[in-house]
Formats: sequence, structure tokens, C-alpha cells
Amino acid sequence: MKVPFNILDFLDRAEHVYGDRIGVVDEPDQPADSLGALTWRRVAAHTRAMAAGLDALGIGRGERVAIVAPNSARLFIALFAVSGYGRVVVPINFRLNAEEVGYIVEQSGASVLLVDPELDEALADVTAPHRFVLGRASDDVLFRFDRQPRPWAAAREDAIASINYTSGTTARPKGVELTHRNLYVNALTFGWQAGVDDRDVYLWAVPMFHCNGWGLVYAITGMGGRHVILRKVDGPEILRRIDAQGVTFMGGAPAVINTVLAAAADSPVRREVPGAGRMRIVVGGAPPPTATIERVETELGWEFMQIYGLTETSPLMTLNRRRAEWDGCTPAERARLLGHAGPPVVGMRVRIDAKGEVLARGNAVFNGYWQQPAETATAIPDGWFHTGDGGHVDERGYLSISDRKKDVIITGGENVSSIEVEDCLCRHPAVAEAAVIGVPDEKWGETVKAIVVIRPGQSVDVAELIAHCRSRLAHYKCPTSIEFEPALARTATGKVQKFKLRAPYWADRDRLVS
Repeated sequence: MKVPFNILDFLDRAEHVYGDRIGVVDEPDQPADSLGALTWRRVAAHTRAMAAGLDALGIGRGERVAIVAPNSARLFIALFAVSGYGRVVVPINFRLNAEEVGYIVEQSGASVLLVDPELDEALADVTAPHRFVLGRASDDVLFRFDRQPRPWAAAREDAIASINYTSGTTARPKGVELTHRNLYVNALTFGWQAGVDDRDVYLWAVPMFHCNGWGLVYAITGMGGRHVILRKVDGPEILRRIDAQGVTFMGGAPAVINTVLAAAADSPVRREVPGAGRMRIVVGGAPPPTATIERVETELGWEFMQIYGLTETSPLMTLNRRRAEWDGCTPAERARLLGHAGPPVVGMRVRIDAKGEVLARGNAVFNGYWQQPAETATAIPDGWFHTGDGGHVDERGYLSISDRKKDVIITGGENVSSIEVEDCLCRHPAVAEAAVIGVPDEKWGETVKAIVVIRPGQSVDVAELIAHCRSRLAHYKCPTSIEFEPALARTATGKVQKFKLRAPYWADRDRLVS
């Protein structure tokens, strides 16, 4: 027997097994009315009601529903309500500016656009056939508790469940098509290898737009755990929520760890850190320094896990977690072992090609780029997904990432296309050429640095160029430092040699990315 995978299965189980248990605790401090604490039965009812609301609007199977919002219960519900009934959810990075969001909405062909109230004014010119500002008024239209949703009669596990946009190496983001099969396998694998069970209370420091919360939206739900929604990352608030809600598990970029470590160190009351002895944290986006990993164990008393992957792999490719064989190691020794990307997860094949690029093959690898067949063929030319990252696999089968072949900078867990930033800089009348690279940063892992060549007879200072970028790009994409040079190092064919530009900043590191 073969029954198609549908991500709605995870919520169905939570409702049937844990229906009266609190499943989602919404963010209390948000511009829309908080949905409060919802039992799994109520979460499932809201999900059906939203699917029925989309039916009433005439939104057909396969149509796209875009949502731009920080973490919230409404976003959480949408991830199930849209995909689970045969439509395609398009979660959009809420840090993007109006032009960038507008491109994604248009390129995806979204029939519905849901916007957080805090973003409504900034995104006033971004629209779709149906546009709603999330809150009580939109609830009245979107949550139709008076009717049942139409069943997805021809459900297919290879149907696209979500389109998640990634910066990649081009100035315009690409829409990564993730199928129900991709998301289902990723969630099962992640939940299993991270040890998720029905006692887990998960704190949402990972933005849900990031690959549908790395798949933990589904994995935690399927096991009946509790989701505690966090709208904004704040170290002291994270520690308060962990203490008040009995949190056992969370994820985040290295910047999240740094803010928690700082908050714990700054606490005026010296006592045991909230979650000590029970918390585990999984980190992705970029590997933190081993000194930081060690501090998670010695200062917080939390278990550290590291993952590596891309949106195109749903995202889990590898997971590095403390092994029984490491119990006798010192914290410093364990940190060194945990500093690698780790071994491939179950069902994922990873190898290094002759050029040193990391390749992946497995059921969680994406379907293709939305309406970009040429880009898809380039990424998967031979049955293996070419990640664009350089790395090596040691004798234990553990992957380490050494260099990023694609010109992507990862700062605070966010992907930044260097080409996009270079294009913006070169739109300034005083700029002749620009090269953008990632350089080490203690807080963000990497930060954006620009090397700029000025046009003859022109002049401009650093502050003016940074302001130029900040007026046109999401602020996390903008250079934090700029150097002026008379020329850029190039190959004989005219290509900028970015490895030479990066080298001085990474000279004392064992890899050329953070």
C-alpha cells in the first residue's frame, strides 16, 4: 500500500492523540490580537477553518498564498492550512523591503497576500488579487468556522507544498519548490535524530519563513510537543520564556546563541541559567566558533547540536550531536568535535566532487526552482544537487564546510547575495566597481564588507555609500564596512578573485566561511 505523504498528517496526529493539550502559545506582544494558548484541537479547527476560508475566496488547488510576517500562531496555522489542502504556501522573509517582497509576490503568482500589521504601511504598494492585513478583520474572512473545507481528493506527495525563496547567487531570489514528500521526510528525520518527543516545549527563535521553520513546525507537532511563539529575538526574553514555559528545545543562528550567552552573563542575579540540564539548542545558518560551542555547555548547561543544509534540501543534510563516545571528553574537546557540520542524516547521501564542492542526494532534495528550468538543470545536472559550498569529509564520514563556492554571505543566519549588493553599490554615480565579501564577525558569524573602486573625478565617503544601500536594500544585506581600492584583483578572463579579497580577513581561520 502506498498512501501519499501530506504534511497535514502531523497535525492530524496531534489533534487525535493530544487534542486537549496546549499545542501553541502565541506571542502575547504583537500588533494583531494574540490567539493566546491553543489546544491541538483548536489549532486543527483553525486550520480547517482557514482552508474553508480559502475555498470561499475561490482559491483553487495549486494556487499560491504568500505571507509576510514574523513568527505568530497565524503564520503557524497557515503553513498547515494552505499546503495541507492542496495549495502552495509562500512564506516571505519579513526583513525584505517592498521592492524585494513585491518581486517574490509577482514571480510566485500569489493569489493571496497576508501581511503583518507592522509591515502594512511599508508594503502598501505590494498587492495581490486578495490582500489581507493579519488580525481580527482578516480572521473574520479567512477563518470560516461555519463550513468544512473541501477535501483534497487528488492529493499527491509530489505536489508542491511550499515555495521558499532563497538569495542564491543571483541578484533576484529563486523560488525553491518543496514537495509534501520533501517536507515530510525532512520532518521525520529531523524529529527522530534530534530526539523530539511529546514532552518537548519548543521556543521559536528560528523564523518560520526559513524553510518552514527548518521543518520543526511539522516534527514537533507530529509528536504532540508544545510550540512557544517568539516574535523577536531578545536574549533576556528568551531566558524568561524558557523559565516560564518550561522550554526544552530551541533553534537559531549563531547570533541567537550570542545574545543568550550575553544575557546570561549580564544577569544581575547569579543563579542557575534557565533550562540548565534540560535544554538543547540546534544551530544552523553558519557554524559558530568552537569557543562559543564550549560556552553553551559550560555557561548555560545546554546541549549543543549543529545542522548543515540549504533551503534546497528542506533543509537538513547533516546533524552533529554529542555521541556516547564523547562522554569522557572535556568540554573543549567536545566543542571541537561539534564544530563540524557532522555526518549526513538518515537517507541523505553526501559526497565531494573533484572540484571540492559538496553534493547531496536524497528524498528531501527540492523539486526545482519555480519557473526557472535552466537554473534547476544547473543545480541538479547529474542526479546530485550541487550546493555551491566547498568542503571535505573526514575518515569518520563527518562533513566540514571550508569555503562557499557561491557568492553568498550568511550573516546572522540570513543569506545575502553579494551580486545583489554589488549591483546596488554600482548604481551610485561615484562607483565604478564593487566587490562584496563576507568577513568574520563575532556576533553575526559573518558581516558584509565591500571593496569599492571610485570613478575618476568622483568622490564619496563610506557613510554615504552605506546610506545609499540602506535606502534600497533590507538592512541586513548592507555593508557594515567599505574599503576603497584603485582596482580589483581579477583573473586573466576578467573575473574578480574574491578568494584573494577574503584571504586577509580569514588568514587565522581554518575555513573561509564563518
